[in-house]
Amino acid sequence: MSAPDDQELAQARRARLIGIVIAGTAILWLAFQWLAFGLSARIALLVDFAAMAAFVWALVNVYWLWRARREE
Repeated sequence: MSAPDDQELAQARRARLIGIVIAGTAILWLAFQWLAFGLSARIALLVDFAAMAAFVWALVNVYWLWRARREE
């Protein structure tokens, strides 16, 4: 078994970051939903859009990572 090269390490770091963003976004969004009773709908919608943006960012990066690994 050979040692991982720089590209494999970079892909592993990127995958780890994507996982952290997905898990962190889900946890923070759920926590906000639990704590947000009584806040305005405008703030709730803003948090929902921020969570959707984070999930879209993660989905796009998963696609890029998948394509990069497929080309190898």
